[in-house]
Amino acid sequence: MIVSTRGRYALRVMIDLAEHSNENFIPLKAIAERQNISQKYMESIMTLLSKNGFVQAVHGKSGGYKLNRAPADYKIGEILRLTEGTLAPVACLEAGAEPCAIKDQCRTIGMWSKLDSLINDYLDSVSIQDLMK
Repeated sequence: MIVSTRGRYALRVMIDLAEHSNENFIPLKAIAERQNISQKYMESIMTLLSKNGFVQAVHGKSGGYKLNRAPADYKIGEILRLTEGTLAPVACLEAGAEPCAIKDQCRTIGMWSKLDSLINDYLDSVSIQDLMK
């Protein structure tokens, strides 16, 4: 499993929003400048986060973004599953994957399943609050 820039940037944006939560709506430009991320690339990330209820968006001159929940209520696993689609270490464990023809004889499936559980359990135990300064 390799986390893409999309996933890493989404985490950085969520932490930034949490650290600046005393402000009203935070303009995309301000977040992009603080995080040194292209504003255009951030727009696609923010659209995904907004459409899935992770952040609230307001358009217009005094618009921007803010978190919908407390930082402690955002688990890293849920953010990465949204941005990455899967955290599975192998394709056969991805949600909706075609059943593997050799699953019953596979000597490694138990190892991969355990790794998958460890990854998901760990990332679901860490919150945005945990990653704040």
